[in-house]
Amino acid sequence: MTTSPTRSAWTAVLCWLTVLLEGYDLVALGATIPTLLKSGHLGFTPAGATAVATVSLIGVGAGAAALGPLTDRFGRRVMLIGSVLLFSVFTLVLPLAPTVATFGVLRFVAGLGLGACMPVALTVMSENLPARRRASASTITMTGYHVGAVLTSLLALRAVDNWHVLFYGGGAAGLLVVPLMLWKLPESAAYLEAKQQPEAAKFSPRDLLGPRYRRISLAVWVGSFMGLLLVYGLNTWLPQLMRTAGYPLSTSITLLLVLNIGAMAGLLLAGVVADRFGIRPVACLWFGVGAVLLALLSLRIDNSVVLNGLVLLTGVFVFSAQVLIYGYVAHAFPAQARGTALGMASAVGRLGSILGPFVTGALVTAGVAYPWGFYFFALVAALGLGAVLLLGGRDATVPSRASTSLERGSTDRL
Repeated sequence: MTTSPTRSAWTAVLCWLTVLLEGYDLVALGATIPTLLKSGHLGFTPAGATAVATVSLIGVGAGAAALGPLTDRFGRRVMLIGSVLLFSVFTLVLPLAPTVATFGVLRFVAGLGLGACMPVALTVMSENLPARRRASASTITMTGYHVGAVLTSLLALRAVDNWHVLFYGGGAAGLLVVPLMLWKLPESAAYLEAKQQPEAAKFSPRDLLGPRYRRISLAVWVGSFMGLLLVYGLNTWLPQLMRTAGYPLSTSITLLLVLNIGAMAGLLLAGVVADRFGIRPVACLWFGVGAVLLALLSLRIDNSVVLNGLVLLTGVFVFSAQVLIYGYVAHAFPAQARGTALGMASAVGRLGSILGPFVTGALVTAGVAYPWGFYFFALVAALGLGAVLLLGGRDATVPSRASTSLERGSTDRL
């Protein structure tokens, strides 16, 4: 089965748009909560808003864990389309929720679909490009996440109190993508060929902790956990950390923008470098440099150029370190296990996305966020480095001669 350049291009675009939806959704809820609390919509309280945000992230994690194995069983195409459809429908009806509890349930169900979107999209992209470019496949696809976040931020500034527009827009955008997927998204050639192999039916999620994959699975889970803890913790609390360090509010907010600009640049750079020198050594370098930069942010820096440059570099290294973990998973696991492995790595990482803002918020509440918040983040990056080092010397496993020839044949034709 030969995949034409046009079909490969459509696959890349559709996967990128899918990840964009997740970035959009992250900021949509964050931008909505202040308005919900201010207006008292449905009787929202800070406790209720916290519960909804937590339930939403739990749904995303559950979706990633549960739907990943289904991707390996039923195919990438049907699961990606179904996930986008599920997320879009429940996001579209969210503003119609009559109670806070219903609001939370709708967010949870939407999260189930959203949670599957990213790991399935990364799986499809990793199989859409030759194996030697799987780092770029992950990092380029993940730029959509930050573009989605920026687009929602701009829309939120225009919407002001009309918070409904954010969810109507996100749901409608997803529903527009679904017909395009039905029309243009092919099934993965690697998946189709893997299903024809006798060993394909033998893999189950339990095998991730079997003798062959246990060390890799545990290492990438820890790396994913630490990576998403950094991403969510910094995005949530960096302005406040800078405020407690004595920087003006305008400077603190600007630094968050600088951080995410660095993140997008870092994703593109990390993919190219990792394809050239190997995913594992580059991930080690990225986590290590990230730890040093985060520790340096604990210093009071009065020169604005130096401060902005330091935050920019922090975004370059810290945010893309997490995505390199996904690239390693796509490279290390055979096609018949790839969706399951990426789904579990994403699901465990979601636990970090919940813990990061919580721990940093506790430090802020205790009045010790500066400098201990940056020390905490530096330690997390160091633990991420340790997890990548546990992967061993090789950049990928070679599960069997059959799967090796399968991967080579399918990717060389793309």
